[in-house]
Amino acid sequence: MKYKRILLKLSGEALAREQGHGINDEILNQVAGEIADLVKSGLEVGIVIGGGNIHRGVAGATKGMDRASSDYMGMLATVINSLALQDALERKGVSTRVQSAIAMNGIAEPYIRRRAIRHLEKGRVVIFAAGTGNPFFTTDTAAALRANEIGAQGVFKATKVDGVYDSDPAINKDAKKYDRLSFMDVISQGLKVMDISAVTLCMENKLDIIVFNMFNHGNIRKVVEGQDVGTVVS
Repeated sequence: MKYKRILLKLSGEALAREQGHGINDEILNQVAGEIADLVKSGLEVGIVIGGGNIHRGVAGATKGMDRASSDYMGMLATVINSLALQDALERKGVSTRVQSAIAMNGIAEPYIRRRAIRHLEKGRVVIFAAGTGNPFFTTDTAAALRANEIGAQGVFKATKVDGVYDSDPAINKDAKKYDRLSFMDVISQGLKVMDISAVTLCMENKLDIIVFNMFNHGNIRKVVEGQDVGTVVS
């Protein structure tokens, strides 16, 4: 494989699939199976998972809810998804730890950078829950932050689409897909890769972002092997 240690960013909304909310067991098991296959091949995997399938902080704020309270609810949603993924991975024989940015001693370890790195070195998957632990920051930013902290070699964003487009491919059938982009292209064109703070953090630390479709079976392995899948931002 091209990489030794990666940070996989999973979309919470994508876990819901056609249901629109909640967790689709078929998708959860498919993703867990692909991650398990990589771990057994020697890849060190850290994961950040969104909570949009349960609650989106920004969406709640637009309906009159206090933004900070809504964001905290979104963080709790990521914990639910993290525990579900942990269970799916461990049923496939992969030792997994959930580390939360918000103290939840009964169900998850506190986030401690050195402990997370030690888990990875021992072949355990580490799922980073509750975002950064602060409102007004997305799980994209949490993914970029944790990736830099653990020394990952890339942020792999698994989504519902097969890369980055110049417009929404679900609306515009003529939307153009990019194979490679620079960080400045993403920022200047306002492309929807990750939020601007996440992109800037990766740019400053020279950490590539790879965006790809999580529903195409085998895509995660193809990406970590360096095959031309999705869009690379570097």
